[in-house]
Amino acid sequence: MEKPLWKKISLIVLSIVLVLIIGVGAYTFSIFSHAKQVVNDNMQETVTNIDKKVVKQKVNDRQSLNILLLGVDKRGGDRGRSDALMVLSLDPKNDRMQLVSIPRDTRTLIVGKGTEDKINHAYAFGGADMSIATVENLLDIELDYFVQINMEGLADLVDLLGGITVENELDWVDTGYYQKGYHYEKGQIQLDGPQAMGFIRMRYQDPKGDFGRTERQRKVIAAILDKGVNIGAVNKIKGAINVLGNNMTTNMDFDDMQDLLFNYASVRHNSESYMMQGSGTKIDGVYYYLVPEEEVMKVHGMIEDMES
Repeated sequence: MEKPLWKKISLIVLSIVLVLIIGVGAYTFSIFSHAKQVVNDNMQETVTNIDKKVVKQKVNDRQSLNILLLGVDKRGGDRGRSDALMVLSLDPKNDRMQLVSIPRDTRTLIVGKGTEDKINHAYAFGGADMSIATVENLLDIELDYFVQINMEGLADLVDLLGGITVENELDWVDTGYYQKGYHYEKGQIQLDGPQAMGFIRMRYQDPKGDFGRTERQRKVIAAILDKGVNIGAVNKIKGAINVLGNNMTTNMDFDDMQDLLFNYASVRHNSESYMMQGSGTKIDGVYYYLVPEEEVMKVHGMIEDMES
């Protein structure tokens, strides 16, 4: 039987879930204190496009929230680009949540830059703030939180857990950056950290392209959660906290995370996911994913419906 969708929602949501499990369900006060310190000291980033006082009031009133999830590809010390963009909407009054994936090559206006480009370039140009403004403009919505994780940190997390097991539906050999020459056989396979990175990054050998890669991301997330919720050793728990502290950034503080756990936990009972639909084309020799206006309006309505 397929695992519940809430266990597979995204790379970044995984990070939040693990922090919540570690912070609130910690075995000792020292672990709780360590988690709080790492979240508040290492993960915090203030953004100008989100009014935190307004958001805190919305949380206190248990209103619906929209969270921008960014999986960022950082290499060689550069800022990087957002390899994955998703809007997670939480509706606590109706116990439901919704995850909308935005293809990273989507052509749109980059707010603050004034030009049309791939949406994942917004992060390269202006970090989380520009990504927030660009997504808000594209979908005509208001975002309340953002969470980003450096994709490179995923390998460390998988290795800390002792590897993961996934079901692979496509037989292929990695020709890329992480495990060049590694054979991903069809069926149930064991992956260490670098192998897991190769597994979720491949797309050119997949007939489904980005859609196939998203499916593999979800499988890796489910596998990590299965392992993560059962780690009992204190050193592994602290290790997971440190991995997240080194690779995750958010405008949430530790109290925000606890509020979401206590006041929004019921949303997982009814989950839906959707990827924006469009078509690929080349403009001046550059590949873009074009999302028609009617599709943009459809997704706007889906998110707006979560707020009603």
